[in-house]
Amino acid sequence: MNVLDTVRPYVLSIFRIVIGLMFACHGAAKLFGALGGEAVPVGVWPQWYAGVIEVVGGGLVLLGLFTRIAALICSGEMAYAYFLVHQPKALWPLQNEGELAAVYSWSFLLIAVMGPGAWALDTWLSRIRMREHLTAHNGVA
Repeated sequence: MNVLDTVRPYVLSIFRIVIGLMFACHGAAKLFGALGGEAVPVGVWPQWYAGVIEVVGGGLVLLGLFTRIAALICSGEMAYAYFLVHQPKALWPLQNEGELAAVYSWSFLLIAVMGPGAWALDTWLSRIRMREHLTAHNGVA
């Protein structure tokens, strides 16, 4: 096993944390006018709903809780944004201002496939469940 294999779960965690935090900030800007954003009125389609997905999904990805499903939903939201908002303007992301949506969509898809990494609540909870499972079976034997 080389050094890159050893650090992979930790680098994946850092990637997940950064992407989740940045995405949650986008949602906070939409919902609350935070970070210089302009708050969208409640219920306005699709911006307000996107903000909710970004805050909740980004927060869950950041924490590494329900990571795969949250990342998949966030990836889908960004694919929706790219194809319905940006792509009709022009073919290429550089021309249609859809680069960020495309990068987020692919980043979240990567997280959904690769998992949360070493530093995640999902990983911690999985270890606790495994320990409890082993303890229960060892006590029976």
